[in-house]
Amino acid sequence: MESYKLVKDTIQFRNLSKTPLFYLNRDKQRSDIIMVGYTVPCDFNPIRPTISEWGYEWESLNSTMGQSHNRPIKEWSDLETFVPPEPFSIGRFESAKHTIKEYKGKYLIGDLGITGFNHVTFLRGFENTLEDIYLDRENIERLLDVVVDFECEIIRQFAECKVHGIAFGDDWGTQRSLMISPVLWEEIFLPKYIKQFQLVHSLGMDVYFHSCGYVYDIIPQLIKAGVDIFNFNQPDLLNIDRLKDDFAGKVNFCCPIDHQRLAINGTKSEIFNYAKKLKDKLGIIKGGFIGFIEYYPSLNMDEEHYKWICEAFETLF
Repeated sequence: MESYKLVKDTIQFRNLSKTPLFYLNRDKQRSDIIMVGYTVPCDFNPIRPTISEWGYEWESLNSTMGQSHNRPIKEWSDLETFVPPEPFSIGRFESAKHTIKEYKGKYLIGDLGITGFNHVTFLRGFENTLEDIYLDRENIERLLDVVVDFECEIIRQFAECKVHGIAFGDDWGTQRSLMISPVLWEEIFLPKYIKQFQLVHSLGMDVYFHSCGYVYDIIPQLIKAGVDIFNFNQPDLLNIDRLKDDFAGKVNFCCPIDHQRLAINGTKSEIFNYAKKLKDKLGIIKGGFIGFIEYYPSLNMDEEHYKWICEAFETLF
């Protein structure tokens, strides 16, 4: 239970030993944290492998995740007959149970995948969703409730599997600002997060929240709502010194070498110095920071840079 205790002590600001590391998608045996996913049901047989159980279809032109098309909610009349997936379908957690058994002693995070607002855009379309937030708020909230209710049932099942945290993934920022008005975000989306985070905490788990882009305006509300760990992959965009001044000691940060810049183009010395800066600025004496390591070839991260990143975090922490 060494890894579990290390991470839990860090989250609760009582860590007096080393900084935990999170290897997301490679070298997981070296990681203190393991992400555990759920899957589609055993009886899900789409006519094409690119079709999701929610009815939209994935399209990718390269090694990135791609984007959705052929979305099921083209018109709001489609919502009247739309049937979301059954969260309790047979087989959803078979793979998760194997992963949990394999990584016994690690801090386990149940991964909801892409959640909330982002998932709504997959169902309705990105431009349509942004327009609907301003022009058809009632219907966009109805669709959001469908997604949130499904996620809540998955959260309950993850709790039964005895994971330690729940991961939300909802990108909210452009390079300069939120995608929508902070006032509208607080009115429409914050209550949904509060509902979900309260559920997570009531079941004895922690909240891990990933969001890309410039999301500074909503960090205080998310902390108040119950986020325990933020995963920000562009620390420079948010200003590390400002994050330190405003939030160090109030929440945990799980951050990599900035994915937009140094993780791709930095020298070895720059990467090592940056890892130390993250720890020194975002961590406090007894916790607050978790090193995040992700191999990201679709952003042109090469093997040499990945190796340097691993060495930097392992050596310094």
